[in-house]
Amino acid sequence: MLATVRRSGAAWTRALLLQLLLAGPGGCLSRQELFPFGPEHGDLELEAGDDLVSPALELSTALHFFDRSDIDSVYVTTNGIIAMSEPPAKETHPGPFPPTFGAVAPFLADLDTTDGLGKVYYREDLSPSVTQLAAECVQRGFPEVSFKPSSAVVVTWESVAPYQGPSKDPTLEGKRNTFQCILASSDSSTYAIFLYPEDGLQFYTAFSKKEENQVPAVVAFSQGLTGLIWKSDGAYNIFANDRESVGNLAKSSNSGLQGIWVFEIGSPATASGVIPADVNLELDDGAEYDDEDYDSVTHLGLEDAVTTSFPYEAPRREDSGTHNTPSDLSPRRMATERPLTPPTEKTRSFQLPGERFPQQQPQVIDVDEVEETGIVFSYNTDSRQTCTNNRHQCSVHAQCRDFATGFCCSCVAGYTGNGRQCVAEGSPQRVNGKVKGRIFVGDSQVPIVFENTDLHSYVVMNHGRSYTAISTIPETVGYSLLPLAPIGGIIGWMFAVEQDGFKNGFSITGGEFTRQAEVTFVGHPDKLTIKQQFSGIDEHGHLTIDTELEGRVPQIAFGSSVHIEPYTELYHYSRQVITSSSTREYTVTEPEQHGTAPSHVHTYQWRQTITFQECVHDDSRPVLPSTQQLSVDSVFVLYNQEERILRYALSNSIGPVRDGSPDALQNPCYIGSHGCDANAACRPGPGTQFTCECSIGFRGDGRTCYDIDECSEQPSVCGNHAVCNNHPGTFRCECVEGYRFSEAGTCVDVNECQPSRCHPDAFCYNTPGSFVCRCKYGYQGDGFHCVPGEVEKTRCQQERERVVGTADSPRPQPPGLFVPECDEQGHYVPTQCHSSTGYCWCVDRDGQEVEGTRTGSGMRPPCLSTVAPPVHFGPPVLTAVIPPPPGTHLLFAQTGKIERLPLEGSTMTKSEAKTLLHAPDKVIIGLAFDCVDKMIYWTDISQPSIGRASLHGGEPTTIIRQDLGSPEGIALDHLGRNIFWTDSQLDRIEVAKLDGTQRRVLFETDLVNPRGIVTDSVRGNLYWTDWNRDNPKIETSYMDGTNRRILVQDDLGLPNGLTFDAYSSQLCWVDAGTHRAECLNPGQPNIRKVLEGLQYPFAVTSFGKNLYYTDWKTNSVVAVDLAVSKEMDSFHPHKQTRLYGITSALSQCPEGHNYCSVNNGGCTHLCLATPGSRTCRCPDNTLGVDCIEQK
Repeated sequence: MLATVRRSGAAWTRALLLQLLLAGPGGCLSRQELFPFGPEHGDLELEAGDDLVSPALELSTALHFFDRSDIDSVYVTTNGIIAMSEPPAKETHPGPFPPTFGAVAPFLADLDTTDGLGKVYYREDLSPSVTQLAAECVQRGFPEVSFKPSSAVVVTWESVAPYQGPSKDPTLEGKRNTFQCILASSDSSTYAIFLYPEDGLQFYTAFSKKEENQVPAVVAFSQGLTGLIWKSDGAYNIFANDRESVGNLAKSSNSGLQGIWVFEIGSPATASGVIPADVNLELDDGAEYDDEDYDSVTHLGLEDAVTTSFPYEAPRREDSGTHNTPSDLSPRRMATERPLTPPTEKTRSFQLPGERFPQQQPQVIDVDEVEETGIVFSYNTDSRQTCTNNRHQCSVHAQCRDFATGFCCSCVAGYTGNGRQCVAEGSPQRVNGKVKGRIFVGDSQVPIVFENTDLHSYVVMNHGRSYTAISTIPETVGYSLLPLAPIGGIIGWMFAVEQDGFKNGFSITGGEFTRQAEVTFVGHPDKLTIKQQFSGIDEHGHLTIDTELEGRVPQIAFGSSVHIEPYTELYHYSRQVITSSSTREYTVTEPEQHGTAPSHVHTYQWRQTITFQECVHDDSRPVLPSTQQLSVDSVFVLYNQEERILRYALSNSIGPVRDGSPDALQNPCYIGSHGCDANAACRPGPGTQFTCECSIGFRGDGRTCYDIDECSEQPSVCGNHAVCNNHPGTFRCECVEGYRFSEAGTCVDVNECQPSRCHPDAFCYNTPGSFVCRCKYGYQGDGFHCVPGEVEKTRCQQERERVVGTADSPRPQPPGLFVPECDEQGHYVPTQCHSSTGYCWCVDRDGQEVEGTRTGSGMRPPCLSTVAPPVHFGPPVLTAVIPPPPGTHLLFAQTGKIERLPLEGSTMTKSEAKTLLHAPDKVIIGLAFDCVDKMIYWTDISQPSIGRASLHGGEPTTIIRQDLGSPEGIALDHLGRNIFWTDSQLDRIEVAKLDGTQRRVLFETDLVNPRGIVTDSVRGNLYWTDWNRDNPKIETSYMDGTNRRILVQDDLGLPNGLTFDAYSSQLCWVDAGTHRAECLNPGQPNIRKVLEGLQYPFAVTSFGKNLYYTDWKTNSVVAVDLAVSKEMDSFHPHKQTRLYGITSALSQCPEGHNYCSVNNGGCTHLCLATPGSRTCRCPDNTLGVDCIEQK
């Protein structure tokens, strides 16, 4: 029977292998083509439920993963993960990525198999049929590799459901996902194969218990925590983390076979990151670029907001070492700075257990949308750490330098340390920490236990002398700990006086290391272990230490004293490890009895190991001597029984191993007889010569030093919104209330509008340094407490009630008395009439008559409303405009927000770039700026609408939301007070007033894919692009829609962005098909090629001598100098998602006017400028006699 099963399995595998190898690029992977799975194939089945983890699956062949080759068991989870170690309980449900453990995630999401909602199978398979199939899949992805696996871990998630959360999403009802992960291993390497069959992924998001909403699945790898001493995030690679990328998993491939993805995850080449296969699917038509790149703009969703990655190539299989060369990015590739970031807004997955130091710059590989080539995935990583992204890991008193393999920090002149931690030379240092112990004294069988005991140490650096006190030590153990001066001696080693060419502990480690010591008492069966963790300098400028004592010590009688002679100790150095051992004597003098004080000499052997991290990238650093000698003298130990304090004091110097010539030690700087001030450094000279030099932050002759008050001498040292506090040798800046420190070190406004800040029925408005709460419409109160109530009546309503009364209490209307008319919002109707006389006139928003508008009986003047439409409030948190400082800014759109980038002249001030407006529920495409009212207008294609917001602050407003398909380009006539936009779904161009009223269709014929649109307000011209693949063109007309004609038709590819410079009268555009930026004067036929070789331009604007365009391939804003036809600079936003529209927010409007700029050109409704004139037009669907059309 077993033979039959094996023969049938082998036959199945041969058939499947033949299908896979013969599959063309268009053939989807079927479920029948997955690796065999199920109980009949020896699979184990994970228990049904939510957030479950399997028992360890013990492996016969060890897995290789990143830089490890010893993984002999794995764990399978419900949530689409294979873990290299057992996940902690708090990480069994998805949270922020990466997790603390090594993980392979073919589809990380909150999945559910409760009550039969799918199954999860797993096994290790050694059969030749399965390993051969795995080898063939790897061969397709890595054709240059000869890979012969001996085992394969096969994990299958079959028909699993999404976790729905408390409120079930009906759209996910019945949706099930099936996918598979194979980990194939040989003796030297491991590859991962992800299989996504056709119709296998029916949902791309699941409810997150941490986020409490739907979040996209993640396809990724994580090395987990690394480091022997300090645990930090290892490398991790994210391949998909948004709906579109996840949705394309079954449709594309990196191995040439649709739905099959192959990655090298463990070998000598993957120490710094997973290596993806790079075999593209073939395209049917061989087109240079894909329509889908452009069509997809109308289908983008909110998921665009979460894609994050880095602008670097992933390592290729043939590469070695780390990779540090920035590459040309594909149009769909996203890039970011991060701390991943930070998390900004990070990819969602496992919750980290807490803060871990140091935070390494992660490697990220990511996926965005469909490339020009039609391939879904784009890979990019920065496996070399650079100063650009890691300057924060250096001390503020250090410089950062890049090297071929990474970066290193080094303290600047006047400071000492390892570069990560630096302190002023010669300045006294303080060390604080905690001590806990479990110590047996003498023959006692009951340990003395103490917890949370304070340790404080003060170090006079120029003497190398340390004073250490440990408080609240029980007297039952206090005297017996007197010989253990090395507990505090390690602090002396850290700040020992350095002889020329030798380094003390702080210079080597920066006060960040782990020390483990063992004390064996000769002649006694007693042994004590000491564990100490030094964690660098805290926010108060003090070093921190944690100490743990455990073991047995000989008993020393109460009241005894201990004397320790000067001693030397040899420290042996190898890479990131320091060791020493010695034998020491100490003399115990007991309390006087019968006129004598007996004393005894005892011996103990001392052995210690210090482990630390050092920078290995700088080969030019002086090599540390392999052996250094620590000389310790003036040793003083005391236990104060009344205060229960244990005290140690020692003087320390570090230098060469003595060879019988101690002359070097005779310099006063080394023996402590120099007389320098406590806040000065002693500089040894020839022989016994020396000089005293005040430490940084102090002034004087070195013999006497006094503190510099930096706050008085530099009143503006802390910048705006901050106060300066002077401290000895330094100063501190603190932000005033309502502000916090930014990553750049400046004080920025805190957004106080957090949940529960205001009443639930109120809106919260953030203001600089504060916030304001206002009750919503229909509620009354101070914003902190709102109750339903009658809305305060408007001026019009109050005036009307004084005449006619209220509905409950009407008044008789006297004849001949004027009664004002109010609209639904209580505003004055713009046309007011006297019922008795028949006269009519126009009024302003305050009800005051507009001069010269009164008409005779029976005539109604064409009055225009001066009241803005009702404001449609968005979410009350984080959506208000953050007012920018004065000046000219570039405004550009990213999914979910608009950012501002200040210009100084034509130079982008990149360090001052900030978010102007958060709009998390929008996909903003086009931008236009009104230089008159300082308003920004945008188009949103997620829920098609047009919105606006004031740069002065406040909430955004939706002005148009009806009868829109996919509004993309938007332009503004600041003189005629109109907006124009293109709609690529409805194939038309429309115009409306700035408040969204009086809409009129200008064109709805001969348009295929209209996109960019701009105005020449002074001349009354309109320009737009149409990237119709069969007939791309740039057209123009007057603003009233007349005189339509083709301006450019030849030599265009995909004309995208368009800009008109009012100062130079130049029309410029960027073309993603020809990869060019070009300009012309509309009155002249000559086209000027400004720049070729653009990556993937989308939108463009102009200011001064420069063009600025957004690029989809580099996710950046690029500045092009028109005079020299050269790219001058680029700006990569912190959040690296796709950039869309861009516009110039001018500090003042260009000079000029048109015929609509005064009194609306005399038009009743739309005034549309034309060269030298204007046309009055009526809105569409307007009936009645109030509107008059005329030229």
